[in-house]
Amino acid sequence: MAALALLALAATPAAAAEFPFCWRGANGYTMTGAIAFPDKLMGQGLVTEDDVTGFEITGYLDGTPVGRWSMDELTDETTWHLSFDPAELRFLTGGSFPGPQSQGWNANGEVSDCGKGGFGFNSGNWAQDLCIDGTWISDSSIPPATPFFASTVPVTPACGGAELLSKREPESPGTEVFR
Repeated sequence: MAALALLALAATPAAAAEFPFCWRGANGYTMTGAIAFPDKLMGQGLVTEDDVTGFEITGYLDGTPVGRWSMDELTDETTWHLSFDPAELRFLTGGSFPGPQSQGWNANGEVSDCGKGGFGFNSGNWAQDLCIDGTWISDSSIPPATPFFASTVPVTPACGGAELLSKREPESPGTEVFR
């Protein structure tokens, strides 16, 4: 299934900025993913959900997959809100939902609308946390303003080295994570 999602995302334009990312929540919860958008937006101040051409996330508990979502599953009812600073390779966090400092990836501000069998992520002014099977996973919650960076190198479900990667200076785009 993951291979099919990656093949579907391979159709993104050749001139795309593509970055993997890993989020480390509380109590063994992590999430990996990847974002792609037109390369020309790297100089823009803010990339939003309207700019994104490829996006997927997979959640884990102690390294075991617990759910996944991609923008290929987007419907009119899906919560889809994204704010990304391409200069810093940083997802903006810590603000009220929905707003420029928040995220809603198949999970609303109450982190409860990812659907039966669904998976989602939310960052607002209360916390950063996950939704699994239509339920807010409070055990995954971390402080709302915790920095959340994308990477220029592949990531793993354990998010090993993610703190070090997030402190590095951003490199040029084009890591082609959607192969």
